[in-house]
Amino acid sequence: MKKFFSSIQLLLLGTAQAASQWQNVRLGGGGGFVPGIVFHPKTAGVVYARTDIGGLYRLNAADDSWTAVTDAITDDAGWHNWGVDAVALDPQDDAKVYAAFGLYTNDWDPSNGQIGRSADRGATWQFADLPFKVGGNMPGRGMGERLAVDPANPDILYFGARSGKGLWKSTDGGASFAKIDSFTAVGTYAPQPGDTTGLNSDIQGLTFVTFDSTSATLDGATSRIFVGTADNSTASLYMSEDAGATWSALKDQPGKFFPHKGKLSPAEKALYISYADGTGPYDGTNGAVYRYDIAAGAFKDITPSIGEAINFGFGGLALDAQKPGTVVVASLNSWWPDARLFRSTDSGATWSQLWEWADYPEMNLRYKQNVDKAPWIGPGFLDIDTKDLGWMIEALEIDPHDSDHWLYGTGLTLYGGHDLTKWDAGSWDEKLTISSLADGIEETSVQDVASVPGGTELLAATGDVGGFTFADAAALGTAPKVNWMNPQWTTNVGVDYAGAAVKSVVRIGNSAGTKQIALSSDGGATWREHPGADTSANGGTVALGADGKVVVWSAASGSVLRSQDEGAFSKVASLSSGAIVASDKQNGSVFYGGSGSSFYVSKDAGSSFGATGKLGSATAVRDIAAHPAKAGDVWVSTDAGVFHSTDYGATFTQTSTTLTNTFQVALGVGKDKESWNIYAFGHVAAGPRLYGSGDSGATWTDIQGDTQGFGSIDGGTKLAGSGNVAGLVSQSSSLIDYFGNNKASTADDNVGARDYYIVDEHHHV
Repeated sequence: MKKFFSSIQLLLLGTAQAASQWQNVRLGGGGGFVPGIVFHPKTAGVVYARTDIGGLYRLNAADDSWTAVTDAITDDAGWHNWGVDAVALDPQDDAKVYAAFGLYTNDWDPSNGQIGRSADRGATWQFADLPFKVGGNMPGRGMGERLAVDPANPDILYFGARSGKGLWKSTDGGASFAKIDSFTAVGTYAPQPGDTTGLNSDIQGLTFVTFDSTSATLDGATSRIFVGTADNSTASLYMSEDAGATWSALKDQPGKFFPHKGKLSPAEKALYISYADGTGPYDGTNGAVYRYDIAAGAFKDITPSIGEAINFGFGGLALDAQKPGTVVVASLNSWWPDARLFRSTDSGATWSQLWEWADYPEMNLRYKQNVDKAPWIGPGFLDIDTKDLGWMIEALEIDPHDSDHWLYGTGLTLYGGHDLTKWDAGSWDEKLTISSLADGIEETSVQDVASVPGGTELLAATGDVGGFTFADAAALGTAPKVNWMNPQWTTNVGVDYAGAAVKSVVRIGNSAGTKQIALSSDGGATWREHPGADTSANGGTVALGADGKVVVWSAASGSVLRSQDEGAFSKVASLSSGAIVASDKQNGSVFYGGSGSSFYVSKDAGSSFGATGKLGSATAVRDIAAHPAKAGDVWVSTDAGVFHSTDYGATFTQTSTTLTNTFQVALGVGKDKESWNIYAFGHVAAGPRLYGSGDSGATWTDIQGDTQGFGSIDGGTKLAGSGNVAGLVSQSSSLIDYFGNNKASTADDNVGARDYYIVDEHHHV
């Protein structure tokens, strides 16, 4: 199943000529899966984290925050660059970083993958096109790293492909790649061969490439290379001792598991491998950890014992470069009661656990947790679940320059700390601190956004972590203390407010079989279940009447529904299933609808709808935005452009023929706080971008700029102009960004822009 994942961003535009600038609207906790972390082996503080749908990030070591380094390459044409399937660093040049870009190997992503290369730590990128797809959000995305730079020769890179495409090599520093025909293993495992979507039926290919930096060089290249493959038969680990000319399967290797990580300990001349019986990130009920003695050519099973049968595989694997023989491994998925992490200081001969059972159900813990950077993780997750340490642990690293600094990725956030060696104290009382350290990483699924004039500045309905309320503009720079709870659903897909009763808010979720609509009477600070809800409806779009008395809900699970005064929902027969719905923000009797090429109006508080004015040559109504302050003033986004009505939709005028094929449309307070800006995703001569107008749509200005991408503008993006702060607009697309001063500029002074919040959107599974 596809989902759209997003975040929220702010662009500042002023009057002086300067480039657009972006920073995060702060959630602080990541909000999604971090499958890979790479430390530079020689330069302290150079660290990258890859995400499956949120791009690539670089660590700011001074404060444990992260900076997005792929936003500029994720525009409408390059939206697939949000998926990062592998990362590699040049050991000889700490400014160089390489990444494998692409979201899916099935038809959800129509584009082939690319290997991106940057010589300035991600500030700018160049690309090598690949003749096949890359799957940064495909099953098995936590394995790796599939991309590696030869430590003896930085012109040489290897990339292990998916989909049976084999092993590829570059000899020009990543500018081009060619297939290595002598490597014939392709990684034949597919989780579900019969899956017609192609998501689980595609074979997962190669899982990691690891150079042996202790081996001799051959013609200037490292001679010994290890490659893992997604096979669980007799061989899944291969080695070359002649710089990739020939390959052979390692003898006596484990045969029934998939190798997830293969990491070299140079001082020990050993390769450590984590194995699981699933390829992740969700599966795995058995597994092992092995140590391969390179000189002896022998494997040793060093799997930690838990005193009972193992019901999980192993994913994350970290080595301490400062203390050879010190190893940390993590369960790929231990769904109850928590993740399992183990540490050995004697090359896996003995292990200690991060927690163990005391008198059941009590647990002895070697750690305490800190979520100051993302306080909502506490009440929203840690306080209501046993899995304090997380799940889907594939990325796990110890800083090669600091034995106390470590990081690991989960399905929710990125954890870590700066006192790892406390683990070795041998006492349950000497606890290390595990903190959420994902500040700046944003891959939260923002499904909808709303800004309430005279009320809450931003309401963000999100996937996986529910949703968030930002009371005012100042709150946009601070991680929320709590996510949407009581009721708490995994995903909220819609939110709306009452224009004349601004404390009244409604939200909807998309989980089938449970009640999925909630109300707030305090602007989204607290919530209660809608008393008229039943379990038959979920998803879709929702509209709350201007007086807060009527809810019209176009449910994805069926019909358009209506509830008045919090009563039971009944079917609205005059709107077809799947119609877009919106409310007039000043007249509680009026609602709007859109379906196909037709626009509909209800003047009896949503009881019935009738078709009204024509929308030119449009064949698809895509979004409806009622003016926050003027009754009967409504804007409609269509495949032919933006249309405007001032008479409740009786007649429409197209705003401008230069802006065509539009998707979302929104209104926000203009520079004098009396005028209103119009914002839309659409096409003009400059291409598909986010545009703004300060003259009622007569002219449109590109407000996206060249340094920020929002992914595909037709990928479910949402817009909400601020009703409180001049020039502020929230957009649901793919990264939550925030900016708060007046240094940038716009070519159109009429827009009166000062701050722009935006959110990007991706497909996620």
